[in-house]
Amino acid sequence: MLLLIIFLPLLGFFSGSLFGYLLGPGVCLITTLCTFTSFLLSLCFLYNTITSGQVVIFNLFHWIQIDSLTIDWSFCFDSLTGIMLVVVTFISTLVHLYSTEYMEKDPHLFRFMSYLSLFTFFMLILVTANNFLQMFVGWEGVGVSSYLLINFWFTRLQANKAAIKAMLVNRVGDFFLLLAIFTIIFSCNSLDYDVVFALAPQLSKYSLIVGSNEIIIIDLVCIFLFLGAMGKSAQLGFHTWLPDAMEGPTPVSALIHAATMVTAGVFLLTRCSYFFEFSPSTLNFVVIVGTLTAFFAATTGLFQNDMKRVIAYSTCSQLGYMVFACGLSSYEVGMFHLYNHAFFKALLFLTAGSVIHALGDEQDMRKMGGIKNILPFSYAMMLIGSLALIGFPFLAGFYSKDIILEVSIAKQTIGGNFAFILGTTAAFCTSFYSTRLLFLVFLSNSSGNKNIILNSHEGGWKMTLPLFLLCVLSITVGFFSTDLFIGFGTDFWGSSIYISPFNYVLSDIEFIKFNYKIAPLLVTVLGSFCSYIQYTYGLKILLKLKKLFFIKHIYNFFSKKWYFDRLYNVFLSQSTLLLGYVYFYKNIDRGLLERVGPFGIKENVDLLSNKINQLQTGFILDYLLYILIATVFFVLFIFNKFFLILTFLIFYVILRKYFLANMA
Repeated sequence: MLLLIIFLPLLGFFSGSLFGYLLGPGVCLITTLCTFTSFLLSLCFLYNTITSGQVVIFNLFHWIQIDSLTIDWSFCFDSLTGIMLVVVTFISTLVHLYSTEYMEKDPHLFRFMSYLSLFTFFMLILVTANNFLQMFVGWEGVGVSSYLLINFWFTRLQANKAAIKAMLVNRVGDFFLLLAIFTIIFSCNSLDYDVVFALAPQLSKYSLIVGSNEIIIIDLVCIFLFLGAMGKSAQLGFHTWLPDAMEGPTPVSALIHAATMVTAGVFLLTRCSYFFEFSPSTLNFVVIVGTLTAFFAATTGLFQNDMKRVIAYSTCSQLGYMVFACGLSSYEVGMFHLYNHAFFKALLFLTAGSVIHALGDEQDMRKMGGIKNILPFSYAMMLIGSLALIGFPFLAGFYSKDIILEVSIAKQTIGGNFAFILGTTAAFCTSFYSTRLLFLVFLSNSSGNKNIILNSHEGGWKMTLPLFLLCVLSITVGFFSTDLFIGFGTDFWGSSIYISPFNYVLSDIEFIKFNYKIAPLLVTVLGSFCSYIQYTYGLKILLKLKKLFFIKHIYNFFSKKWYFDRLYNVFLSQSTLLLGYVYFYKNIDRGLLERVGPFGIKENVDLLSNKINQLQTGFILDYLLYILIATVFFVLFIFNKFFLILTFLIFYVILRKYFLANMA
């Protein structure tokens, strides 16, 4: 049964890629049913895990055998895997169903459905792997699948650029993950989770000497693991690919950014909690990066005008919350937010797709407005998704995001206070841009094409049913699953997560001051109120403020995404290309290598040929002299008379000049 969970999406991929034009519309049915069946089996396994706490580990076969290093193709099914299986298969099923109507007019629908199933298969490989190398197979697989999905409309230049950018940025993170795997092999001679996690306390006692510096091995492993996770989870510095990935079809955005690819980094941090708990310095670094990511993405989302990009930066911000929760050693809280976030973020993306689909593929919010009564169902779905995102009381985001901020202040460290302040500020920005999105798209005066807006309509049941299910879960899932995930005394996570007794602070949140508990809610309400007032009554004031010199530069700074893209283009991409052209291409490739290689050989052969050709003077006397010289040289060479050879050469030069002078 457990293997079927993994390989049913692979069956759906083969049905679409190999037999798509034979099966026709049946491909949509097969791929959707395969992922739905996988979801039902995942649900059964999660129920067994909750009731019995069972952990299933089994080996399929030996994969790699190198000396004493043995790597098996094996799977681990525990509570952490069970949660990820349910989230991935459920969201994937809804995206499959949604895509059958959203993409029905696309001539390559079968290829699209097969790519979705392939993505799901590799994600399941990633979360069920029992060793780092098998996990890396799924890690790379979702990267390749995301490239295919982002670049699905391959005739569009921007889609090509976005796909290449996503691939290149993730390759940087994958390089560090490979370094982590190599370091683990060097230190533990194994890649199995059970073995290497058991050796984690020992790794904290050994170090490497690099020059005059001493580096603890477990710190090195954790840094490499986190840098690898930063690529997939789009943390600050590696985030640039995620907003550009909006060039793919909207169902792709929901699948990649809601519950699967971008959460792989958070899953990796949680899975490797046995390592990170023995590396306090790395945990501090994780807190700083996650907090800055949450703040950066929230401030950038304030001034974006593309509907999908606003939600994409929201995803980046929420990933920052999950990451710094893991850095505070509250891995279960980070997973709880991942679980809740999957449903309301998928709801936001799919609802955005419904609006874009109804408005003739228009994504600029400045060209929308006034469609609340035309698309009432989409408005209701977007409203509930936005309320869940900002943490409105008793919706999904309220239970998980607020608990992250409470944990940060309960930590009572500089890093915890830093996370609380910037996290609360990010909550204000999230509330502000979510309200702004609702106002510009649904509540403001219409700014779009009149005919398109009047002819817009809601989608069919294949598009509305996934939205309704996600809406229900966005309202209820936080309330019903809080005690299971983070309830006091819950044993749901079992051995899948390890938290050092010195780092456990979840029980301390009951004793923090009420002011800290109510602050996120007050900030959220204030952000929504300010956004509503500004875009209802203060648009003229806003335009005047934008013209001020100081405000103008602040606005440009945030709207240009903190100039990260320009920084990379000018100081990284362009300088690298210039260096490659001037030094490597012109001086080495076209210079040294060609001088030594083909052009140099040709020129030297031509020069030697011309010199030899000059020996043909046409005078018999010269030819007799050459024969005499060659004979004497040969005789002297045989007898190894170096001095005689030198004397003969001098004699030849003098004789040569004498003959030439007489002939003249």
